[in-house]
Amino acid sequence: MFDGPFDVFALIIAIIAFLIAIKSSNQATELRRRLNSLEEMFSAQRPVQPPPLMPVWEQAPAAATTTAAPEPPPLAPEPETPPPPLTEDASSPPLEDDTEPGAPPPLPAPAPGLEERLGTRWVVWIGGLALALGGFFMVRYSIEAGLLGPGVRVFLGGLFAAALLGAGEWTRRKESISSIAALPIANIPAILTAAGTAVAFATIYAAYALYGFLVPATAFVLLGIVAMGTLAAALLHGPALAGLGVVGAFVTPILVSSGKPDYWALYIYLAVVTAASFGLARIRLWRWLAVTTIAFAVLWIFPGLDTEQVQVAPHAFHAIAGFVLAALLVVCGFMFGPSMEDGEIEPVSSGALGAYLFGAMLVVLSSAHADLALIAFTLLVGGTLFVAWRAPAATGALGAAAATVFIVFAEWAVRANPDMLVLPGGPMPGVGPVATDSAVTLHLVTAAIFAAGFGVTGFFAQGRSNSAIIPVVWSAAGVATPIAILVALYARIAHLDRSIPFAILAVLLAAAFGAATEALMRREERPGVATSIALFATGTLGALALALTFALEKGWLTIALALMSLGTAWISLQRPIPVLRRLAAIFAAIVTARIVYDPRIVGDAVGTTPIFNWLLWGYGLPAASFWGASIFLRRRADDAPLRVVETAAILFTALLAFMEIRHFATGGRMTAAPSLLEFALQVCVTLAMAIGLERLRLRSHSIVHNVGAVVLTAIAGLISVFGLLILENPLLLSSVNVGGLVFNLLLLGYALPAVLMLLLSYAVAGHRSVAYANTIAGGALVFALTYVTLEIRRFYHGPVLLYGGTTSAEQYTYSIGWLAFGVALLGVGILVNSERARLASAAVIALTIFKAFAVDVWTLTGVYRALSFMCLGVVLVAIGWLYQRILFRRQIAPPPAAPQTGS
Repeated sequence: MFDGPFDVFALIIAIIAFLIAIKSSNQATELRRRLNSLEEMFSAQRPVQPPPLMPVWEQAPAAATTTAAPEPPPLAPEPETPPPPLTEDASSPPLEDDTEPGAPPPLPAPAPGLEERLGTRWVVWIGGLALALGGFFMVRYSIEAGLLGPGVRVFLGGLFAAALLGAGEWTRRKESISSIAALPIANIPAILTAAGTAVAFATIYAAYALYGFLVPATAFVLLGIVAMGTLAAALLHGPALAGLGVVGAFVTPILVSSGKPDYWALYIYLAVVTAASFGLARIRLWRWLAVTTIAFAVLWIFPGLDTEQVQVAPHAFHAIAGFVLAALLVVCGFMFGPSMEDGEIEPVSSGALGAYLFGAMLVVLSSAHADLALIAFTLLVGGTLFVAWRAPAATGALGAAAATVFIVFAEWAVRANPDMLVLPGGPMPGVGPVATDSAVTLHLVTAAIFAAGFGVTGFFAQGRSNSAIIPVVWSAAGVATPIAILVALYARIAHLDRSIPFAILAVLLAAAFGAATEALMRREERPGVATSIALFATGTLGALALALTFALEKGWLTIALALMSLGTAWISLQRPIPVLRRLAAIFAAIVTARIVYDPRIVGDAVGTTPIFNWLLWGYGLPAASFWGASIFLRRRADDAPLRVVETAAILFTALLAFMEIRHFATGGRMTAAPSLLEFALQVCVTLAMAIGLERLRLRSHSIVHNVGAVVLTAIAGLISVFGLLILENPLLLSSVNVGGLVFNLLLLGYALPAVLMLLLSYAVAGHRSVAYANTIAGGALVFALTYVTLEIRRFYHGPVLLYGGTTSAEQYTYSIGWLAFGVALLGVGILVNSERARLASAAVIALTIFKAFAVDVWTLTGVYRALSFMCLGVVLVAIGWLYQRILFRRQIAPPPAAPQTGS
């Protein structure tokens, strides 16, 4: 266990240290020269006034060992040096400006180069680490080789630790006597002392956990003495000792381990180490030390969680002990923590509590929601509420508490346990006695405690702070947590089916939120109260929507969330708070994600009735809600939340049309293949919606309406080309029965789309590019000509157009029909003076001419060939006459009059 990597690591460190030590020897002379020059520049020193105690965590600069000032001249008496303040490192040497008035300031020392850093800093660091690792590995080697007995091993480990500690203290005093200033970040005495404390930790832990020489009480006392000694030494030696000592203490259980881990011994040891580290961090206000300790402590929760039988008690003790120590020493403004101003959320204070909540959550999940783990987790959540109530700096931990509570209950809801609760069926599922085991009962009790705790504290926290963010966080946690717990319990117990008891609970929760909203509205204006009122009002709508979901069917969840978006948008109109606009957009996004999961909303229970089925309610009501929400939101601003809601409104409107068309065309079989009827209806409805959005965007100037109109037009074009003209074209691939002679699918699939395309081209004319409008008009011409062709085919072949040859009469009729259609277009163009219609007429007549010379001349025979060309000639002559006499008539100017000459 833990053998290979550390041996290789020690070997690499030894090689690096040896190579660097050789190069560092060349730097000793240069270092001495620089130190002597510094002493000459600063012959006298003056103590610097220390800054006052900082109110919050501060990152203290790295400090060296305590160094006394150089000895003053012999004639001057040596003044007494007062003890260093807690906010400054005791090792900071006092400085005194010795320069004469007007003298230029001394030049700063040049920055150390790479070689200097290698020789003066990195060697010291690696050397200290190598000493500590050497002690650890010596113990491991003696164990593996059987060279020494357990008692001798422990004695030698303690002797080695004492030697390192003595060497560190001797070098510190020696440097002080000889007036050699230590490098601030390459502190030899501090590193020696840190190595000694780490070896002392390892020796005592091995004597207790491996060999049983010490009873738990003795081991606890000795570890506490070493921890307190480390704290005291760090006060003298600065952060270098603190950092190495903490890392060594937390890594010790990995290096000195056994095959059968004793988690109680491990976590008692870690509790002592954590207390010492937090105490030192509190005294010196070292943020980095507190964060490092928390990170190591949380990582030590993971060992043993991946086993089948998780030892819950020691893991729970570790989480609770760390939480209590963090609350006592780390949280600003609570018990012994640093002081800070009211109304600020301090990240270390909040993060410390959240980290241990995360650890307790892992214990609950890994132990399959064991009772002891759930009780420990409940205690920590309650402690978070208490600490955050007393210390606003830890208010940020409320978010972590709410998130972990939801994760615990959500995981419990989806866990496939054999004791899954099954409610009795009947006309009203969910009503009646329920057989619950102890685990379910405990979850229900803790759920009630969490819901009441978050909700009540979230309400009574309003008005207690002069900061706006504090009450908002409380109200957000107080609203979101009860709703999340209720949803998780509903999923676990009712299996997402109808449940009247849960509907009643949701109504009661909505009533509580509504009462809180009314009570807060009657209070005086305070920072954050307006946002809290909006959050409680949103919670009221959310709980009512859940009540509908619980009491009715699954599809009502989609409707309920859409109504929440509408209600939140309306509340944002009454209370102009930005968070409400974002909530309305979030609800719209959730509903959109819901339909991705199941587009039919209610699965196979859509129904067979056309139009009036579950699709109408599942898509129609959300579409109406989103359109209403967009109207409310637009009155305030045109921002991202409005665009999200507008997008959802367009999407649900289009999906309502598409899904209803599919339901109608397939007779309720939503997975059937598409047909000509379905494609025709989809094209017509899509074009109609595009026309509506084109009109709407001119008034709203909304980019969503603008893009939506283009997207719908593109969708209609794709369906038209690939669906109507290719896949389901009754003349090419489809053997569909088009129906009657006039009123048939051809009228719906080709004539009506041609009219709608023409209307759309006029709707965009002058507002979009000419090419865009002409492309749509060209599509209208293609569909109109296709309708004329298919209608002639229907006249000759009956309702099924795919089969049968083309006779001369039919071929002649195509030419006449196209020619008549071109003449009709020309007449419309002349009557309304439309150049576009006249150009369309020219295109149709040109196509007819091409057909006459490319097809008719070869396929028609007898009188049909003659009539075809005769009619074509007459029409062309008539068209030429119309253009000459009506459209482009030229007036012949009279000749100029002859000038009159005088008589």
